Amino acid sequence: SEPLLRRAINASLRVGGETELDMLVSFANRKSVPIKLRAEAMAALGTWASPSVLDRVDGRYRGEITRNAKPVNDKVRANLDKFLQENNSDVLVAIAQMLGNLEITDYNAKLDRIMVSNNVPKVRSAMLIALSKLKYSKIETIIKRGMEDENQDVRTAAMGFIGELDISKENLPAIINPIFINGSTSEQQQVLGVLGEIPLEKSKNILDDLIDRMAAGKLSSSLTLDLIEAVDSTHSEALISKLKPLKTTSNTRDAYKETLFGGNRKNGWRYFTENSTGQCVRCHAIGGQGGTVGPSLSNIGNVLSREQILQAIIEPSSRLAPGFGLVSLTLVDGQNVTGTLLEERKEELILQTSQAEPMEIPISRIEKRYNIPSSMPPMGTLMSKREIRDMIELLANLKEFKE
Repeated sequence: SEPLLRRAINASLRVGGETELDMLVSFANRKSVPIKLRAEAMAALGTWASPSVLDRVDGRYRGEITRNAKPVNDKVRANLDKFLQENNSDVLVAIAQMLGNLEITDYNAKLDRIMVSNNVPKVRSAMLIALSKLKYSKIETIIKRGMEDENQDVRTAAMGFIGELDISKENLPAIINPIFINGSTSEQQQVLGVLGEIPLEKSKNILDDLIDRMAAGKLSSSLTLDLIEAVDSTHSEALISKLKPLKTTSNTRDAYKETLFGGNRKNGWRYFTENSTGQCVRCHAIGGQGGTVGPSLSNIGNVLSREQILQAIIEPSSRLAPGFGLVSLTLVDGQNVTGTLLEERKEELILQTSQAEPMEIPISRIEKRYNIPSSMPPMGTLMSKREIRDMIELLANLKEFKE
């Protein structure tokens, strides 16, 4: 079965003998093996000399392993002609990643031809990334071709390597500026990351202009955090000083306003389910997946605005959002009531208690009210601003789940 084969591949990688190496090569070649597992075998071959310290199947820590790369390189080279006859996109992507990891440069020209001829965007992206990693002699041509690709993902991948091009200060604006006119948000974010890495003498005028556009409200709010990070990474006193009036440095919600837009939902989901620092999934659930200590987040996008979601992340005890906070009441007759605040009106509170139906409690009946502090820590101390931005993008779009 597929799970057993995946475990066999993982076990071969961990054991690391010649027999196990031969088995991985056999898996990669066998047409009767499911495509995903053939790609998995190639990925294992690519990391043979230095496997991840985490188990590929269950994610558990397995410790560091370092091996001589020559045996795996020899085996892969002996099979590369057969591998590169493949047409399946998943296999081609795995081959590109494997060659990049093993630093096998003999087939760079072949990868170049695949990038030109293949009609699957993820294959073209994989070839571009591998050729950059392998320091292909024609990498400038490859990157420029990628930036002109019809597919956004390929263009975004190519833009990540702009820093490798020997572009003059005079020619750089002609490449960069059109991206801020016609490019997608992800392309613009990618370029800002690159601008923060290339020499300041080339990027200064472009960043200076972008700060002006941000100050005039002519730059998308989805790019605010990226521009701040790009400017900070230049260490330019002039640029940082110019940007300073546009930044808030307090620990309040205003200090995180650049995280409200521009996040990546997939990264947010990955943080929610996998991050060991935030441990979101231990307390909260989305679509039934996760813990029950805290409230379900499946429909939070219909309940809270982005600003309220941000506040709930960085100041979880500052306010009670409807459906997401506990309140304890002492009534004038001495009765104590504790429940989740569903709605707060001018004349009454509506609480969900242990009773089947919500309780409608007139304000006139309440003698004392105590908002129970959230057990969730202020996540601004645990998450980077990028992580917060991704999480907001995820949560703000959670509207489709029905509990």
